[in-house]
Amino acid sequence: MTRGVDARALAALSREVAAEAAALVREHAARGVEVAATKSSDVDVVTAADRASEELLRARLTAARPDDAILGEEGEDRPGTSGVRWVLDPIDGTVNFLYGLPRHAVSVAAQVQDDAAPDGWSTVAGTVLEVPTGSTWSAHLEDGRPVGTRDGAPVRVRAPQPLSLMLVATGFSYDRDVRRAQAESLVRLLPQVRDIRRLGSCALDLCLLGSGHLDGYVEEGVNLWDHAAAALIARAGGARWGLLAGASGRDLLVAAPEASYDTFLEAVLEAGYARSGDTSPRGE
Repeated sequence: MTRGVDARALAALSREVAAEAAALVREHAARGVEVAATKSSDVDVVTAADRASEELLRARLTAARPDDAILGEEGEDRPGTSGVRWVLDPIDGTVNFLYGLPRHAVSVAAQVQDDAAPDGWSTVAGTVLEVPTGSTWSAHLEDGRPVGTRDGAPVRVRAPQPLSLMLVATGFSYDRDVRRAQAESLVRLLPQVRDIRRLGSCALDLCLLGSGHLDGYVEEGVNLWDHAAAALIARAGGARWGLLAGASGRDLLVAAPEASYDTFLEAVLEAGYARSGDTSPRGE
């Protein structure tokens, strides 16, 4: 892992730029939201606000730290030389934003090069800011352990629950064939848990898990920018998470409080979410 990185300072910068981007997204919402383009399918949309938010984030981060790399959902990868990389989701929950639903957020994560990490990068700081409410989750590594807050108060997962009393969040792919398989797995998982919630933002789901409002999370088809900041926040609250190969081969993210993680993972595997033979999650 890169030495000499001030994770607390990176977290502060992530909060600062996320707040600026959120203000810009609110301005776009006030003027009216339109689809600017589609990506993987006709329901996978990009708005002008997504693009403007990421442009702002990139400009502010480049001005503050010109040697850092940047990886964003909507723009091209920017190489760097500092050993630090920013991972950006300018609006996580774009369809919610399009429909005027409140569950959408700006997500900003700072990673450092780490040979021990599966992809060579490890998250050391990050912020997820819920745009309509301004509620802000933030975390950073301190002495090797994540420390996180929601609106300045420490985050903490709920007390461990038996599987039958776990409230679980999930999401669905934009690919119709993958959604069909996810629905089949969900039908098998649903009778085993308290209930299912589909809120529409991976980042916010993980933050809500980390701050005690959910008991588990499972979704296939997540991207790094969806969870880079939020997974650190969830860990700070006492959650454990991991990535497996989902049934379609896409990344499957599973998360739950540390004490109930193994039980929840077993239920997820039995429901058929993961590709056959992949039972060992990778993650932090």
